[in-house]
Amino acid sequence: MVGASRTILSLSLSSSSLFTFSRTSNFVPFLRLHKPSSRFNHALRRPLCAAAAAPTETNIADPDQLKHTILLERLRLRHLKESAAKPQPRPSSVVGIGEEQNITSKKKKKMAESFEELGLSEEVMGALKEMNIEAPTEIQCIGVPAVMERKSVVLGSHTGSGKTLAYLLPIVQLMREDEATLGKITKPRRPRTVVLCPTRELSEQVYRVAKSVSHHARFRSILVSGGSRIRPQEDSLNNAIDMVVGTPGRILQHIEEGNMVYGDIAYLVLDEADTMFDRGFGPDIRKFLAPLKQRALKTNDQGFQTVLVTATMTTAVQKLVDEEFQGIEHLRTSTLHKKIANARHDFVKLSGSEDKLEALLQVLEPSLAKGSKVMVFCNTLNSSRAVDHYLSENQVSTVNYHGEVPAEQRVENLKKFKDEEGDCPTLVCTDLAARGLDLDVDHVIMFDFPKNSIDYLHRTGRTARMGAKGKVTSLISRKDQMLAARIEEAMRNNESLEALTNDNVRRDAARTQITQEKGRSVKQIRAVSKQRNTRDRGTSSSPPARPAGVKTPVRKSTSVRKSTSGRTSSSPEKSTKPKRKILKTVGSRSIAARGKKGSERTGKKLSVVGFRGRSSAARPSS
Repeated sequence: MVGASRTILSLSLSSSSLFTFSRTSNFVPFLRLHKPSSRFNHALRRPLCAAAAAPTETNIADPDQLKHTILLERLRLRHLKESAAKPQPRPSSVVGIGEEQNITSKKKKKMAESFEELGLSEEVMGALKEMNIEAPTEIQCIGVPAVMERKSVVLGSHTGSGKTLAYLLPIVQLMREDEATLGKITKPRRPRTVVLCPTRELSEQVYRVAKSVSHHARFRSILVSGGSRIRPQEDSLNNAIDMVVGTPGRILQHIEEGNMVYGDIAYLVLDEADTMFDRGFGPDIRKFLAPLKQRALKTNDQGFQTVLVTATMTTAVQKLVDEEFQGIEHLRTSTLHKKIANARHDFVKLSGSEDKLEALLQVLEPSLAKGSKVMVFCNTLNSSRAVDHYLSENQVSTVNYHGEVPAEQRVENLKKFKDEEGDCPTLVCTDLAARGLDLDVDHVIMFDFPKNSIDYLHRTGRTARMGAKGKVTSLISRKDQMLAARIEEAMRNNESLEALTNDNVRRDAARTQITQEKGRSVKQIRAVSKQRNTRDRGTSSSPPARPAGVKTPVRKSTSVRKSTSGRTSSSPEKSTKPKRKILKTVGSRSIAARGKKGSERTGKKLSVVGFRGRSSAARPSS
């Protein structure tokens, strides 16, 4: 019995992972068998081995309590890992004001529903109420806060979106703040704000808006532009002034004559900046900027803030702007270089057999019958004269607006066109009237299609302004069909119309045609090579032996020769490679096909009816 107990005791000491040892005084040791689960087996191994190595210890933890302790420890470690992977949010009482602002700034900014949300003063709000303007546009929601933060920015948005108020309202408020904090006062010949415009008409338009705001905000503005006498302008500059609006050439002339000085200029605006740099105003702008930049280098000078405004911005112009105004910030709306949502665009394709002037009259008459205001755009002066003469012969009253019309006469013509009770509802013009004019036009007709998409956007911007509806009709001749198709496709897909020109479109079409021709040539070469390889494999193998007395048929295109073995074999005399027929093409149609179609259209006249994005010809034109 004692020997059996010793054997069992040795087993308990050697297999500590399966048994627990317990002992009481004056009693024979007894064994208690446990079957721990496998999930706790590895965790229990180390403490049990320690207990077996020290059998004299009397206080050993209960196994159930040990299991419970280990389970709690595992749960605690798992909780710590999850907390490290996904940190718990801090209590709301600990989050500071700055952190709340950072959190909200990361979210998508919501468009302001009123001008009060933009931080404008009561004086400026009074001017807006007088002009019956309640809700800000997209460019105003973006531009007003940026200008009030005294940033130099480029404001880009489509025509008629309210860009003038986007920079004028915050600048007026900043001038009032300068008066309160810096003690700035109005002085003769020393304006604090200068607005440069490319044309006299745009200068007058900006000046009228400034006068409307000045009734409540109390600042003095004057107009200094070309085409007017210089003496009255000099007298105005000799009075106390806050803002000067004018053209670069005339303002530089007053500076050279000493009628205006740079000393207090703190805000500079270039309206229609793309026109400024793209149409010959670059030297005047740089000449005007040079003294301002030199003044800004002085230690005591506070510098000046620059605001550029544009409806289009090509890559080349943007490069010039970034070089001239280093560090300037570009702010653009989602509608820049895209079609105007409230305007309907019709493309009337002419095959060439119909009279283009007659087509213009057919498109124009329904709008005149409704009492609509219509602008007819032409590419050249001769085309403008021809259209004006033709419409006058057909009893349509018109006024002209182009480079050869004197400046004063252009202003009078615009007044006649704007007059609701006047008898001149049609304005025949060139691209001189495509930029900067704020007109209430119902229908824009492009007698001559523009040569690039930028001019197309500026022309269409004369209608559907500030949320109104409008219509655009383009007469597409054969030479303009490729560019018109690309513009139409881009507008259908709501894509940007930047950098689309006649030359680019034709070059892309030529590259596509060359690539297709190369692909067809490669396919033909591969087919001929495959055919030749197949034929070579057939001639290299000997033909099967024929029975005696059977003659081998002779083909016309092959010569028969007798081999040394007595068998006959055929060899080709000429290559079977097909000849490629080369056609001289013009555009995407061959000359022969063009002549054939032209002969079929001789003597036929097609009616012109404008569709939306479709051809108006009875037969599809190529």
